Amino acid sequence: MRGRINAGLVAGGVLVGLVVLAAVVSFFWTPHDPTLVDAARKLREPGGGYLLGADKFGRDTFSQLMVGARTTLYVGIVAVGIAAVLGTPLGMAAGMTPRGWLSELIMRVNDLVFAFPALLLAVMLGAVYGAGTLTAMIAIGVATVPAFARVARAATLQVMVTDYVLAARAAGRGRAAIAVRHVLPNIGSVLIVQASVSFAIAILAEAALSFLGFGTRPPTPSWGRMLQESQELLFSTPRLALWPGLAIALAVLGFNLLGDGLRDYLDPKLRRIRAEG
Repeated sequence: MRGRINAGLVAGGVLVGLVVLAAVVSFFWTPHDPTLVDAARKLREPGGGYLLGADKFGRDTFSQLMVGARTTLYVGIVAVGIAAVLGTPLGMAAGMTPRGWLSELIMRVNDLVFAFPALLLAVMLGAVYGAGTLTAMIAIGVATVPAFARVARAATLQVMVTDYVLAARAAGRGRAAIAVRHVLPNIGSVLIVQASVSFAIAILAEAALSFLGFGTRPPTPSWGRMLQESQELLFSTPRLALWPGLAIALAVLGFNLLGDGLRDYLDPKLRRIRAEG
């Protein structure tokens, strides 16, 4: 039985939907070319076809925000995908053999990877392979693997003591069959919630890496690099930092609300505990 759709889930869904809508529309239409440098329109104020004005290079801010949403979602999807594909099987394997050497090895390596933040990993990969979107995606994805592994392991441990799994083991089913048929479908909701929360973290990480020059390279628009380019004009033209900062904040808020709402919706028992507390 699932819980009711709450306000947080709706609000998160709306915010995430707006980001996705902007990204999808940017494939077909933007008010102006987001990469076109026009010195005549440098620091143009909002109005006259420029909804949010232009930056110090004369590029349309609104168009950059739209394409930046596409970049953000692209990095988030790939990074979370890497983390889920690597972390989920590792966590399931550790959870299905809780007292074995394999579980101990997986979790100790997991702790080691967890000690390396995405930023440091991106700097290391950038020094070897060069900074860019691919480097950012790999760094964020690898740094997020431990979160998926831990969540998958904890959920697997709960599933492995259920009657239907015990019956499957008594019937002689192998571990692979149990994992695919019984464990994975029953931990899917937990992984969906973790993916939503990890997406918010990936957005922040991508923006931070682009701000520091280790993320998306020019001329591809990025919210983080828009912030970096606006810092020298922060006091004279604060709107240049306002819009990308607001976009990052709303996107992160949306995915966090979506993850929290999904957690309550998919686990009504947790929702009741919070209400009683």
